[in-house]
Amino acid sequence: MPRHDCAFVFEDENSPGMRGMGVVRVMLFFSFQYDNVHYPCALVEWFRKVGLDLVTGMWVVWPEFALHGRQECSVIHLDILLHTAHLVPVYAGFLVPQDLHFSQSLDFFDRYYVNKYIDFHMYEVAF
Repeated sequence: MPRHDCAFVFEDENSPGMRGMGVVRVMLFFSFQYDNVHYPCALVEWFRKVGLDLVTGMWVVWPEFALHGRQECSVIHLDILLHTAHLVPVYAGFLVPQDLHFSQSLDFFDRYYVNKYIDFHMYEVAF
């Protein structure tokens, strides 16, 4: 079963915390060589920041979709990956099917909390 972990990426070094970062789901790591230069890369799907949830204190993100209705994806250099991100589904108004496997949760829900409470480093980096 494939494992597609989420991560923070640098978007704007001048903005602090989540304001300067994006959240992606890594679908594939790969590299290539061009003109004797090695390029380590990742194919990622993007999440868009919705805003800060004032009740939980966590940022909310949702999958960013392109015009064709599929989740926005791109190839990025590994230099902009910062730290793993832990996303927790926003369960509001949902009855979760009993047969839903945990590996399907990033495809099933439409919004996610960026869990800043998962570890000390996450709290320090993202918030």
